[in-house]
Amino acid sequence: MAQSIAGPGRAADEPSATGPGPLDLHLLAEGTHQRLWEVLGAHPGTGPDGRPGVSFTLWAPRAHRVAVAGEVTGQVTGGRAPVPLHRIGTTDYWTAFLPGAEAGQRYRFELLGADGVHRAKADPCARSAPLPPGPDSVVYASRYRWSDREWMIRRAAADPRRRPLSVYEVHLGSWRPGLTYRQLAAQLTSYVREQGFTHVELLPVMEHPYGGSWGYQVTGFYAPSSRFGSPDDFRYLVDSLHRAGIGVILDWVPAHFPRDDFALGRFDGHPLYEHPDPRRGEHPDWGTLVFDYGRPEVANFLIANALYWCEEFHVDGLRVDAVASMLYLDYSRPPGTWEPNREGGREDLEAVAFLRALNETVHGRFPGVLTIAEESTTWPGVTAPLRDGGLGFDFKWNLGWMHDTLDYFRQDPVYREHHHHGITFSTTYAWTENFVLPLSHDEVVHGKGSLRGRMPGDEAAQLANLRAMFGLMWALPGKNLLFMGGENGDPGEWSEPYGLPWPGPEETGRLGVRRLVADLNRAYRDSPALWAQDPAPEGFRWLDADDAGHNVYAFLRRAPDGTPLVCVANLSGTAWPAHRTGLPRPGRWQVLLDTDAAPYTGTGTRPADLRATATPHHAQPWSAELHLPALSTCWLVPG
Repeated sequence: MAQSIAGPGRAADEPSATGPGPLDLHLLAEGTHQRLWEVLGAHPGTGPDGRPGVSFTLWAPRAHRVAVAGEVTGQVTGGRAPVPLHRIGTTDYWTAFLPGAEAGQRYRFELLGADGVHRAKADPCARSAPLPPGPDSVVYASRYRWSDREWMIRRAAADPRRRPLSVYEVHLGSWRPGLTYRQLAAQLTSYVREQGFTHVELLPVMEHPYGGSWGYQVTGFYAPSSRFGSPDDFRYLVDSLHRAGIGVILDWVPAHFPRDDFALGRFDGHPLYEHPDPRRGEHPDWGTLVFDYGRPEVANFLIANALYWCEEFHVDGLRVDAVASMLYLDYSRPPGTWEPNREGGREDLEAVAFLRALNETVHGRFPGVLTIAEESTTWPGVTAPLRDGGLGFDFKWNLGWMHDTLDYFRQDPVYREHHHHGITFSTTYAWTENFVLPLSHDEVVHGKGSLRGRMPGDEAAQLANLRAMFGLMWALPGKNLLFMGGENGDPGEWSEPYGLPWPGPEETGRLGVRRLVADLNRAYRDSPALWAQDPAPEGFRWLDADDAGHNVYAFLRRAPDGTPLVCVANLSGTAWPAHRTGLPRPGRWQVLLDTDAAPYTGTGTRPADLRATATPHHAQPWSAELHLPALSTCWLVPG
């Protein structure tokens, strides 16, 4: 049974500058407080005597003493001496109101733990943190006024599985280094709109101390990184994207957290957020700590955090990182270093319950918001509904498709006939889940090179291969995701410290790839055959999946009204001037998109249209002879 969080709207007392009320405490004890961030942490307001100030509330069950220190204590102590918090009755929560404290001031919590050790800790619910991250947090109160109401209404009414979804994955710090959130709001929004992507997916924007982690080692789960501006500046970025018709997906990391002394680890002197059993509470690959998903307060902290980004920042989706590492007790653990669950299996039943509760709660509160799993195993039902025993995600990354496709394209065309079904295999399971086809940041780091750099041949052949792969990818069942730089045919792998090597005007081949990606996105969005029946096998049919000798693939996509689109790819190094392809309709057909077209720096030798005759082929009543340039993909539609 999935855990449940209290229903829509604010179920607890209104936020109080004097700390949580009785209903808040009841929901906190249950682990069902949906607006945790309005109760815990720092909140400017008015005290019982009418004086303005800031209230502080902290969960620290086993601490012996808790105090708040920093700039906020100035008017109470005449300096920065700590001010004690008092335990609220017999609960696990501590609180204090500091008159004279105000937004913009720094603070930290100082705890005497159950182990007798004094610690300075950052607020787990801090909404802002200074750089570099450390024990200090910043009191913050938003003054932002949103202007995306129409977007939010449309989003709530949409079924994302049957809508176009083409995602541009972005690392904000290196897209164009040095830009702030507000500068990104102008430049990134304009670029993504020109390129035609429906969404951006941002590598984690939550505060993190080490830039080289790309945001995946989070210490401030409720704080947008101050590297690029304030939380309201980040709201402005999201708002700007929405006004341009672009959705925003955030990478979200509930699988683990770093060991930094100022962060969540051993928060009150003992494991609190992490699982107390080191076989479950420590990640062997990453040197990080793993959340205790079975503890109600910890599950509440994370689920409320997901709601926080949806509520406070209007995000349209959460891509949940490293789901596979959460699902299995033996993930990266050799025999003897893990303990089976109560049923004798390897599944982490508490993590499963947490993920189900996450999806139930996010979808219940925010219709239209996507949840996307990065899950690399054969776990059944990742995107199946909760009522059917699934995890309830909207989409799952298809990492099998990604590996097979890149492995195929790295082969010299001379040898591709021996790898032919690397391209077709994914369609044998394409409807077992709702898939995103990802060419993500993970594929252009750690010595893997760029997408283009994996392709065989000289520069022209590499770019032709890249264009052909994109044309095939955008036409296959599933949604699309491309990491920044792929659309520019970047020659080398991504470097977070140095940013993208943007092409100059003389680099016509790279600019041709960018032009192609923009046209792919526009043609994709305008062609319901490519997305409206993604969840159903009726929307796809192979015309020719077995022509390994020619390295040719042909398949049919259909819109709900029957409108067809045919994709034909010649992935050999040889042009086939009269290759017969079956077609579902007679008469004139036109080339909707050609990756070998001259504007993309292709050969431009393919005719713009053709005529289907009554010659049965590929189990179709009509067919036509196509000119198939080497290393090219084309889309055909009735004309």
